[in-house]
Amino acid sequence: MMNAVEACLAKASGQKTVRLGQEIRCRVGLVAAHDVTAPMAIARFREIGVDRVFDPKGVVLVMDHILPAATVNARTGQWMLKDFAAEFGVTLYERSQGVIHQLLAERHRLEPGGILIGADSHTGTSGGYGVIGIGVGSTEAAAAMATGAIDLEVPPTVRVVLTGSLRGNVSGKDVVLHLLRLFGTDGLTDKALYLTGPAAAAMRLEDRLTVCNMGIEMGAFFSLFDLSPGGSDGEAGQFADTLTLRLDDLEPLAACPSSPGNIRPVRELSDVALTQVVVGSCTNGRLSDMEQVVRVLDGRQVARGVTLIVVPASDRVLEGMEARGWTKLLRASGAMITNPGCGPCFGAHQGLASKRDVVASTTNRNFPGRMGHREAAIYLVSPATAAASALTGRLTVAQA
Repeated sequence: MMNAVEACLAKASGQKTVRLGQEIRCRVGLVAAHDVTAPMAIARFREIGVDRVFDPKGVVLVMDHILPAATVNARTGQWMLKDFAAEFGVTLYERSQGVIHQLLAERHRLEPGGILIGADSHTGTSGGYGVIGIGVGSTEAAAAMATGAIDLEVPPTVRVVLTGSLRGNVSGKDVVLHLLRLFGTDGLTDKALYLTGPAAAAMRLEDRLTVCNMGIEMGAFFSLFDLSPGGSDGEAGQFADTLTLRLDDLEPLAACPSSPGNIRPVRELSDVALTQVVVGSCTNGRLSDMEQVVRVLDGRQVARGVTLIVVPASDRVLEGMEARGWTKLLRASGAMITNPGCGPCFGAHQGLASKRDVVASTTNRNFPGRMGHREAAIYLVSPATAAASALTGRLTVAQA
């Protein structure tokens, strides 16, 4: 009997069954790329020599990583997206509508079990709403834009059974940081991560997106949540490994410099003094994340000497913040709010760190040089932890 991941791949490949290690060709529902990866994919697409994409509605291009452009080269690349979209009639987001993965979740959401191909390593975010998101290189993205298909090998599946519920100061970011503590940065290499159990579908969508977003930091081929009531779909089939995670047992965690897998409890890091705090990105820039920040700040002032940068994941998130009066409250507390997009996460603009900086960030990577200088220290934390730390100027556990 196939497990749930294999069943999705079988359906996408038009077969009744598939087996572990089998080479299959899957139909693709959507192909996406952004202003850093799309120019290379477009160049490869033109080399293929085809005169159309497989489906104009099935290709999405997003300017999000360096918008507004910080360099002439960045702007030159953005013109490649504009020209391609005009020529082939594909969807283009060029007015700071948000981060690619958030926009796909908001406006191009495939049905559960569908296949999303993205020229970005965090394409697996879509597993939070039941879609298999596979991050690929520019050549594979170009081929998928041309053919609407992708060749892959059926991967081993590691099952994580979620039980219990999250405490008030613990969120999806702490869940995935705990998984990183268990699996490390390569424990799931070329494997599918399947999250099931009674707490899987009950978890908030925003938390599920965060967990799947950072699946790649464990090496996962893709991550996928079981959305069936009670997690019943995760009971059938064979798995490479199974472990159970009780959410009630989790506490606020941080990934310490300079690896997403260097995990410690925040309560042990109160001696870490900060100079900058970043809330946002495709990992934690959603409305519920901003709500956590506003609740923790509660009209109080950001600590002297700390720069707090808030980056909404999309224009819809920003509109929701404005409608609730949160942007005014955040600014009054001392925060700077940028346009929707990736912000400093990619290390191209809008708040880069120097060698003197110590940063608490809700983003997904803290490798040397990721957000600026190679000697900058970056701690990955949840929005609640980030906000509490901005108030004290030190890594701080938010009140539950």
